[in-house]
Amino acid sequence: MSTLDPRDAGLRADPNLRKDLDATVRARRELGDDYDSALVESFLEKVEQRIDDAVDRRVRRQLAERQMATARESRRPRPADSWGERYGFALISLVLAIPLSAIAGAMAGLSGTVVTWLGIVGVNAVQAVRLNPDLLPGRPDPTGPTRND
Repeated sequence: MSTLDPRDAGLRADPNLRKDLDATVRARRELGDDYDSALVESFLEKVEQRIDDAVDRRVRRQLAERQMATARESRRPRPADSWGERYGFALISLVLAIPLSAIAGAMAGLSGTVVTWLGIVGVNAVQAVRLNPDLLPGRPDPTGPTRND
């Protein structure tokens, strides 16, 4: 093979493999045809070991990437799955708002009613943001870079 042969590109990428091939060819010239199969087997074992090492590195890297993606997903808030999860909290808080408003109005007047309704709106706002984090602009992305402790 010439150095310009495209099939030689893999050998040029790994200088150790190229040296092993050159040593195998020199050994074959010195030892003769009697040792062809032993020399070829030895060289192929080295090639196989390099391939196995490269595959192992790739598999470990992909596994680590998947584990990182899984870890990021587990930190992300789970979206509401059912109608009850989405609207149940709001409906219950509105049903409870009626007696709370009556109690607050009777005991503290208009200011008590305003405070009660601010609390009801606040609790529902927090619940809405918890179920849908995109509602707040400028909130840091939960999948973004994290600080290592």
